[in-house]
Amino acid sequence: MKDLILIGGGGHCRSCIDVIEQQRKFRVIGILDNHLASGTNVLDCKVIGNDGDIENFAERQINEKIYFLVTIGQTKTAESRMIIFNRLKESSAKMAVIISPLAYVSKYASVEEGTIVMHHALVNTNARIGKNCIINSKALVEHDAIVADHCHISTAAIINGGVKIGESSFVGSNSIIVNNVDVTSFSFIRAGEVVK
Repeated sequence: MKDLILIGGGGHCRSCIDVIEQQRKFRVIGILDNHLASGTNVLDCKVIGNDGDIENFAERQINEKIYFLVTIGQTKTAESRMIIFNRLKESSAKMAVIISPLAYVSKYASVEEGTIVMHHALVNTNARIGKNCIINSKALVEHDAIVADHCHISTAAIINGGVKIGESSFVGSNSIIVNNVDVTSFSFIRAGEVVK
């Protein structure tokens, strides 16, 4: 298994750890978090530092082959996730792709670095998921849909065929984006909203 460091130790991190453990491709060797003291446990994983340590660990990855994943949640804005992701990339860090074995991702779809596809999500044929995205539990991304970088598609949201979700957007739980709609960057779609 490959070594993995998580950035952010809150509720979303706990959900990510469960997916990572089910995938069995990565071993979490530590968490960096600004609000938890070093040595604190998040499930079975230890906090080993804070955001100030990102560059030091990113430098180590060159020799030790450490991967990274941003596990800060995204409920209003993608800003925190974007800042951390960009810092990691500037340090030449390797970013993991995490796909739950309980999810379905078509072999004709693409999922880019830093993205997690969580339990029971479905990413259909010719869909494209960008960098640093969260495709949350039971979300559906239909055929030919495009989800740009730094987006969060929340639990049970439906992105229908041909939809384009602009970067850094949030799509709330149980919302529906109707076929072929373009959602502009930095959009906030409320839970249960239908976008036509």
